[in-house]
Amino acid sequence: MPVIRISAGRRRRALALATAAVLAGLVAPTLNAPTAGAATTAATTAYDDTYYAAAIGKSGTALKDSLHTIISDQTKISYSAVWNALKVTDQDPNNSNNVILLYSGISRGKSLNGGDTGDWNREHVWAKSHGDFGTATGPGTDLHHLRPEDVQVNSVRGNKDFDNGGSSFGNSGGSLTDSNSFEPRDAVKGDVARMIFYMAVRYEGGDGWADLEVNSSVDNGSNPYIGKLAVLKTWNDEDPPDAFEKRRNQVIHDSYQHNRNPFIDHPEWVESIW
Repeated sequence: MPVIRISAGRRRRALALATAAVLAGLVAPTLNAPTAGAATTAATTAYDDTYYAAAIGKSGTALKDSLHTIISDQTKISYSAVWNALKVTDQDPNNSNNVILLYSGISRGKSLNGGDTGDWNREHVWAKSHGDFGTATGPGTDLHHLRPEDVQVNSVRGNKDFDNGGSSFGNSGGSLTDSNSFEPRDAVKGDVARMIFYMAVRYEGGDGWADLEVNSSVDNGSNPYIGKLAVLKTWNDEDPPDAFEKRRNQVIHDSYQHNRNPFIDHPEWVESIW
């Protein structure tokens, strides 16, 4: 079984890189495209000499501390403002009237946002209860981990930790779940991992919020932890950033929060820190 998963991961990684190359002509990211070994080989971005200047050359705890300082300089938005922001950050590149739902991969009308069946709502990838921040301005409204998702799919995910395994469910798009964990569809596994790692660096116990940490457990409940670390690191490696994810990072930086998710720009920093 492990051999099958590794082989599948390599195929997904190759496909993601090929797709990113094709999409680059449709949704051109501002950043330089990463090399084929983006998750393990140091990437170079247009922000290394400016935005990331204080972090370049560092590793481990020093790198994490430096990135925390850099990305904590952000403009915060209200929870109500998240609705319109997501209509821009997650716009379907093939249909400007729609957004792409994170876990299910469905393209759904921007106007169908709300709390009813058939609507999409605001999914907190770092579950609100894992840090008790709710929807308050700060971690509860941080666009780097808020994504559109089908109301019922969002409910299925709930506050479960991330891990491999489980069963399919309605509108899953290939995502799986069991009693204590959730596995996103293959195309966004890396996206989810990098959002989680962003949150763990951005929220370190200052600003009156909990110190968010990634651990090796599931069933973390209301503790400010999310797992599983080893699985999330693998997802980061197997599913490198694509054009959609890079564009989203750029839009958040340019138009909303004016900070970046460093693990989209430099996926190799995950291994350096964790």
